[in-house]
Amino acid sequence: QSLPIFSSEEISKHNSKDNGIWVSYKDGVYDITDFVDLHPGGKKLTCEKIMLASGGPIDAFWNMYAVHKTDEVLEILEQYKIGSLSPEDQKPIDLNDPFSKDPFRLPVFRINSKKPFNAEPPIELLTDSYITPNELFYVRNHLPVPEIDPDSHRISVDLGDSSIQLSLEDLKTKFKPVTITTTIQCAGNRRQEMSDFKTKGLSWGPCAIGTARWTGARVRDILLSAGFDPDDKTIKHVHFNGFDDDITNTSYGASIPKQKAMSLDGDVIIAYKMNGVDIPRDHGYPVRAIVPGYVGARNVKWLRQITVGSDESTSHWQMNDYKAFSPSTTFETANYKKAPSIQEMPVISAISVPKPGSIIDPEDGMVEVKGYAWSGGGRDIMRVDVSADGGNTWQEASLTKDDPDADDSAHCWAWTLWTAEVPVAAGKVEIICKAIDSANNCQPEWIGPIWNLRGFLTNAWHRVNVTVEN
Repeated sequence: QSLPIFSSEEISKHNSKDNGIWVSYKDGVYDITDFVDLHPGGKKLTCEKIMLASGGPIDAFWNMYAVHKTDEVLEILEQYKIGSLSPEDQKPIDLNDPFSKDPFRLPVFRINSKKPFNAEPPIELLTDSYITPNELFYVRNHLPVPEIDPDSHRISVDLGDSSIQLSLEDLKTKFKPVTITTTIQCAGNRRQEMSDFKTKGLSWGPCAIGTARWTGARVRDILLSAGFDPDDKTIKHVHFNGFDDDITNTSYGASIPKQKAMSLDGDVIIAYKMNGVDIPRDHGYPVRAIVPGYVGARNVKWLRQITVGSDESTSHWQMNDYKAFSPSTTFETANYKKAPSIQEMPVISAISVPKPGSIIDPEDGMVEVKGYAWSGGGRDIMRVDVSADGGNTWQEASLTKDDPDADDSAHCWAWTLWTAEVPVAAGKVEIICKAIDSANNCQPEWIGPIWNLRGFLTNAWHRVNVTVEN
């Protein structure tokens, strides 16, 4: 007897023990309601991890947690099969909708904008691993995701009086490949914490940040091969231009200082791999710029052109966006021409465990706190302090850093993950963290002095409110 066919819409309605916990895997549909309490990971894993996939596909989760992809686990899953996923599940493509061909994303993302798609992963998954899985890397799109043929795509390197065209194969074979591990963070990360004041921009939480290993060719090598003279004092900026969208008639562009692009250890690359595989479409396939230590906005995706010039890029996102202002500046008085563009990022940290609003049962009066810390410009994290009594006393966290031999950089471009055991009292508790980088820059205590009308560079002490049981 054939099993029934279910649509993704019907599956999405079964996302709790009350109405059943359903998931799909490949073309199968499974009711795992009776299994979740039997999972070897225990009750905590069930609540925090398994339920994130309820009502949707688990394929991407199993790609991240590959321990599941064994014959034994697949046999267990098959015991709970109740049907097949509808082949007509996908909506027909609307050719008049420029976003109709956007790629599939995990349903667990916290969506800040659907068109263009902008979303961040759940905080409880963000620091599960030092390297952020591609499927969980935050997505920041300003335009529709293009479909680009990698075989015909060319990167134009224009120097004014000369230019060259590079194919994807040229990038891979004509230049020494390098791998750079770097954290990329949106300038609006943690903007939500400025919600008590009016700001303009997407309401990002603390997860518009991620760390990946990027493989590609150095921009320095590419420019030199095109005949660029690094001693030319008239050239002060290197520009990156993204794919031209025929429907919206727009392309994304940005620029960085020449000294960053041409520095022997600036580590600016044109990447074609993300964590060892082709870059996903959401993250710039087939090639993108990677500018370690700089704001995410300068890491231009779907790259089609590199140019040089005496002035910054004239792109909207360079001239009229991604600039920070004084707390006293209003929308009426903001002078975008005068304000400098955001490039290097300040020191920041955030708590990933426990989640805001958690009810905690402490062990011997202690609670485990986890999170991330990062600073721009290649500055390392020297210390993370954690407090649960309003900052009267602080516990120094244990720091986890990447393998220094994992890539081709001598700089610390990537975040530091940290863990601390903190004494807590029963009742309502606010847990706080702050980071200090290798230049002894420390996060400000509160939002007020750094508030700006665009809500950029929110890096005050991160605060999470929880309830501690007796």
